[in-house]
Amino acid sequence: MLIRSLQETRASDHNVVSEGWESARLLLKDDGMGFSMHVTTLYAGAELKMHYQNHLEAVLVLKGDGTIEDLGTGETHQLKAGSLYALNEHDRHILRPRTEMLTVCVFNPPVTGREVHDETGAYPADPELAKEGVGA
Repeated sequence: MLIRSLQETRASDHNVVSEGWESARLLLKDDGMGFSMHVTTLYAGAELKMHYQNHLEAVLVLKGDGTIEDLGTGETHQLKAGSLYALNEHDRHILRPRTEMLTVCVFNPPVTGREVHDETGAYPADPELAKEGVGA
């Protein structure tokens, strides 16, 4: 059984701070759950262009509001507390938090915790999983 607190995670090396967001990575690949879970804060006024080519992601908005633009269709969707979006087709998107947004994010395959977004907005494929054909 794993027991973790958000406060402890934020004070550890499992907390990642980047331009426009901060993510406390509560569960990672090494935890063996088959997914990773993060509590991510998106800062008001940020414009975050992302494209998870090697991962699927589901996000539940707990607090705040903003929009997500689907770059494949050009559609923009409103996000607010209680909204969920799932990037089930590795969707290219732009997040625009109007206010600070608190979210819970789940990634499959799980992230290792060492990833950084590349120039396309993606996390790289895990080399071990890529050998097995997962996440490619």
